[in-house]
Amino acid sequence: MRIDLHTHSTASDGTDSPAGVVRGAAEAGLSVVALTDHDTTAGWSEAVDALPAGVTLVRGMEMSCTGRGEDGRPVAVHLLAYLFDPTNDAFARERLRLRDERTSRLRAMAEKMAAEGLPIDPDAVMAAAGPAAGRPHLARALVEAGVVGSVNEAFADLLRTGGRYYVHKEDTPLPEAVRMVSEAGGVSVLAHPRASSRGRLMDMNQIGELVADGLGGVEVAHHDHGAADQRILRGIAADLDLVVTGSSDFHGSNKSVVLGEFVTDPDQYDRIVESASGVDVVVG
Repeated sequence: MRIDLHTHSTASDGTDSPAGVVRGAAEAGLSVVALTDHDTTAGWSEAVDALPAGVTLVRGMEMSCTGRGEDGRPVAVHLLAYLFDPTNDAFARERLRLRDERTSRLRAMAEKMAAEGLPIDPDAVMAAAGPAAGRPHLARALVEAGVVGSVNEAFADLLRTGGRYYVHKEDTPLPEAVRMVSEAGGVSVLAHPRASSRGRLMDMNQIGELVADGLGGVEVAHHDHGAADQRILRGIAADLDLVVTGSSDFHGSNKSVVLGEFVTDPDQYDRIVESASGVDVVVG
């Protein structure tokens, strides 16, 4: 079995449709793929309808959270949520709030750029972004306008956290997010917690604290984790008896990674499925 538990579609900031992601999973030889768009379940239905025979779909989401940084200050952290009940009222309200934060933040950043003379049309950016708006949508607009040569270049300068055009958004406190996932019958896994190329890191001691809130696992094999990072995370997961996952974090043409570039061991995947009570996996 080849299992990829972290992918994005056009329901958030990927470039492939949800149907395209599951078809691509089959073409990549995956047995299991998780659709984990940012703060939304909007792609679930399309992915289910298009699911090829022989592929199992794990319905999930990547949640925008605030954790405790190594320096004690708040830091952005992402939380993967798998197989939760999307009708859980408290969790549904929080997803809606997060999407509103995304939309208002992206418009504010686009308007800042336009006000300083960059060839960016905020209305066009928002129309292209949809409800799960994110900085990659603005990055693509900058590429199309010839301001930068690539999405990575946009994030390295104009869109970087704390940079000239950056606008803060209010994400969910990490302990609260973990509890919400658990209360909705899902399983939570910290996404790329040692991805230093993205900026400041969360305090690794917080991982142990989150176990009491229901944290299920840690994403270890990821293109933003070097060998040393993976050793650190595997040690923490072993000490805390947490699930260890590996994933591509596929975003289509927005990133150079391919589906199945990193995978999850079948026994670790089984632990996730056995622990969840929100929704079942869907077998194609």
